[in-house]
Amino acid sequence: MNYLPLFADLRKKPVLVVGGGHVAARKIQLLMQAGARVQIVSGCLCKQLETMAEQKTIEWLAKNYHAKQLEKVFLVIAATNNAQLNSQIYQDATNRYLLANVVDNKPFCSFIFPSIIDRTPIIIAISSSGTAPVLVRLLREKIEALLPSHLGKMANIAYKWRKKVQERFSNVSNRRHFWDTAFNGLFSSQVAVGNINEAQRTLDRQLSDINIRLGEIILVGAGPGDSGLLTLRGLQVMQLADVVLYDYLVSDEILNLSRRDADRICVGKHAHTHSITQTEINDMLVTLAKKGKRVVRLKGGDPFIFGRGGEELTAAVEAGIPFQVVPGVTAAIGAAAYAGIPLTHRDYAHSVLLVTGHHCSKDTNLDWAVLARINQTLVIYMGSVAAADITHQLTQHGRDPNTPVAVISRGTCKDQKVLVGTLKHLPELALHTPPPALFVIGAVVNLHDHLAWYQIRGKRYEQ
Repeated sequence: MNYLPLFADLRKKPVLVVGGGHVAARKIQLLMQAGARVQIVSGCLCKQLETMAEQKTIEWLAKNYHAKQLEKVFLVIAATNNAQLNSQIYQDATNRYLLANVVDNKPFCSFIFPSIIDRTPIIIAISSSGTAPVLVRLLREKIEALLPSHLGKMANIAYKWRKKVQERFSNVSNRRHFWDTAFNGLFSSQVAVGNINEAQRTLDRQLSDINIRLGEIILVGAGPGDSGLLTLRGLQVMQLADVVLYDYLVSDEILNLSRRDADRICVGKHAHTHSITQTEINDMLVTLAKKGKRVVRLKGGDPFIFGRGGEELTAAVEAGIPFQVVPGVTAAIGAAAYAGIPLTHRDYAHSVLLVTGHHCSKDTNLDWAVLARINQTLVIYMGSVAAADITHQLTQHGRDPNTPVAVISRGTCKDQKVLVGTLKHLPELALHTPPPALFVIGAVVNLHDHLAWYQIRGKRYEQ
């Protein structure tokens, strides 16, 4: 171990910074966040530091450095472009047993600044001992993505409850079990959404019965297919799940991001072959949550756009089960973007309508006159079976049969397929495009030839 990691309390302690440029400003910003009393020595200051000196948030001690300025300071940082001066500052500090840092000069550093993840009061520091700062930055970004922003709030609440928990549980093992349950359960979710009062009531219930298991349901939108479109919040809750109930549209790549030891249950449905009913899914969610499980309901796209998410949460409400929702990128947005088709464009379409193909057959009461309006984009989910009816109804209600149409299969996935044609050929396009497919109808489809960026441009249907 080249360096001993230490967390120094700099609150109200004097720290000397020699240098007044942008590099010094970055270090000073960090010192200010830690509550240090910054003294600066420099012939001139950059605009940012000049403003801070005028506002007296830092003290401009002098224009020229001399060793006497090292008296009664806690740390020393040299950030000048004068190598000889930096070396002298380091030597002077070392002679006085002061920790010193010469920026970007590892041999002249008795301490180094790590890469920091700030979830105050939780602080995580990463260092390569000054050997590979870019690698450390990449590691910090990966870890940052995994750590929810509410960790600090949880830590502050835990601090206030420490004495109460110690009085309730004399056994250290029981205390650990109490906090393990809290940090990995309903308490954590309630803090995450800002429901602090309810979170503290959850801790009260756990205090009265250490073995109580309080379950919840988390509805998560997995996006249209590409795992890169899963939201950060979605990833975080998936890695805390006890059970994951998922649909067929959720890719293995996304499913494998869930916690390794979580139970995975497929509750997907195919057209005409419903392996499990919606009522059975609702009952399963409630039953698992009542057993104290953190249940993640993982749905393709966004759970509130033709995903029956509202029905599943209604069941949770009726059963008194706590729940939360993590939105996802819906297929219309994701697939169209990956096909290079903006759903709105001031020259072509000022609005967009989303419709499910399940309601496009002849016996429904859809307002086809509204759906057939020009100067708007119509997006139809799951429309392959009803493609002929859709074409007939739209043309009967005034939509030009030559209106541009795109049929997008497996949108955002590596095997995405895009066929482009016109409305009159929609049934043929649907036949040549495997499900799940999305229809985009409107003049914006013409932009596909110019804006297609993912993989290759789609094929144009000719007859």
